[in-house]
Amino acid sequence: MIKVGIIGIGAISNSHIPSWMNVGEAKIVALCDIRPEQMEKWKGKLDANFYTDCDEMLKNEELDVLDICLPTYLHTEYAMKGFSHDLHVMCEKPISLNIEDIDMLYDEAEKRKKTYMIGQVVRFWQEYDYVKKVYESGELGKLMSGKMSRLSGVPKWSWDGWLQDKNRSGLVPFDLHIHDADFMVYAFGAPKNAIVHRANDAMQDYFNVTYEYDSFFINAEAAWFNGRKPFAASFIFQFEKGVIEFADGKLAVYKENGEIITPFEDEGKESIEVLGLPANCGPMNEIRYFADCVLAGKSADKIKRDELKTVLDLLNNIGK
Repeated sequence: MIKVGIIGIGAISNSHIPSWMNVGEAKIVALCDIRPEQMEKWKGKLDANFYTDCDEMLKNEELDVLDICLPTYLHTEYAMKGFSHDLHVMCEKPISLNIEDIDMLYDEAEKRKKTYMIGQVVRFWQEYDYVKKVYESGELGKLMSGKMSRLSGVPKWSWDGWLQDKNRSGLVPFDLHIHDADFMVYAFGAPKNAIVHRANDAMQDYFNVTYEYDSFFINAEAAWFNGRKPFAASFIFQFEKGVIEFADGKLAVYKENGEIITPFEDEGKESIEVLGLPANCGPMNEIRYFADCVLAGKSADKIKRDELKTVLDLLNNIGK
C-alpha cells in the first residue's frame, strides 16, 4: 500500500485527491495546508490526519509519497524536503521557475533511487495523446500546421495573490501556456524558432507564439483576460489527409473522404463520485501512471528532464 501525504490543499489538489482515492493500491494518510479551513471538506471523506505544518507531517507520518500541490515558487524547496525524508515525489507543474533547478532535483531523486514526476497533465489527456499517435503513425499523412489555445480570466482567487505575482508564478507562460508548450515538445520535439507577439498591461496578459519546425508550424495563444472569461482549451491540427479538432471538450477527426470520427464520444461518461471527475481524464491517468511507477520501483520516464529543460527555455524566451 502506497501511503500518500499531500501538501497544498488549494485548487489543483481538487483533482489530485480524488485521483489518489481512485488508486486501489494507495491511501491518502495525511493532508497539509497552512489554512486549516481548506481541509474541512475532506474530513468526512478521508481517513487521514490533517496538518498545518509540513515538517510536523513528515515527522509524524510514515509516508511513501509526498504529493506537492503548492504554489510554483515552493516546488523546488518541498521536493528537496521530500527527498530528504527518502520519499517518492509527485509535484505539480512547473518543476520550477529556474531551469538550473532541474538537474539538481533529478540528480537527487536518482541518487536516492526515488520516483520523481512533474504533473505535466496534458500528456495524459487521451485527446492530446491521440494527436501524438496520429502524427507518429502517419495515418493522416504529414502534419502541416497546428493551432493551440488556452484562455481564461485573471485568476484572482489564488491564495495571497501568488498567481498574479511574476516572481512566484511566472504568470501566463509558466502557469497556463506551459501545458501546450509541454505537449508540443513531447509530441513533436523542440521547435527551430519562435515568433512572439504579446499584449499585456498591469491587469491582463495575452500572447501569441508561432513555433516553427522544419516542415510545419504551430501557433499557440494563451491569456488571462481582464474579465470573467471562463477557462477554455482547444486545438486544431491540419494533416495532409484530414484535420483533428478539439473544441468544447470533444475531439473530432475530419478525413479527406468526408468521414467524421469521434474517437472518444462514448467514453468518459462514468465519473468518480468525489467531485465527479471523469474516469478517464488527465489527472486520473497521471496519478495512476505515477503510482504504477512507484509500485514497480522505476522512474517516471514519460516525462524526461531534458524535455522539461526545453519547455522552460521556451517559456523564458516568451517572458523576455
